[in-house]
Amino acid sequence: MLAGVCAGVGEYLGVDTTLVRIGFVILTIMGGAGIPLYLAGLLLIPEEGSDQSLASSFLLQSVQSR
Repeated sequence: MLAGVCAGVGEYLGVDTTLVRIGFVILTIMGGAGIPLYLAGLLLIPEEGSDQSLASSFLLQSVQSR
């Protein structure tokens, strides 16, 4: 459990978190797709209670600083 991406995906889809984690592990072992998908989820899925993801808040800060 690094950043709660699997828990968020599992909650959103209504699937047990363990199944989502196993899916990410299988994708990682079978070709490495699990790692970029996890990182994409980390950047694009907003934290619980927030309406902005890490990527969108970073982009907004960079635009506002210009």
